Amino acid sequence: MKELLRSTDMTVIAFAQALLRGEDIDCFEMDVNMSVLEGGIGIFPRRLMVHPDNYDAAVRVLHDNEIPLGI
Repeated sequence: MKELLRSTDMTVIAFAQALLRGEDIDCFEMDVNMSVLEGGIGIFPRRLMVHPDNYDAAVRVLHDNEIPLGI
């Protein structure tokens, strides 16, 4: 898996996942449970991972929708 997106904004992650799924690009969200350790204040970014073969297409989808990658 290759890191595509890093953000502390859960809505950006959810929107990016929806866009990628709409293009049949599988993705996986990492660091979801970090909020337990941080007390739910959102200081640790979540990461969205994609297969390396899909990385370039996924970057294009996010750039086309003006989503900053944050990496």
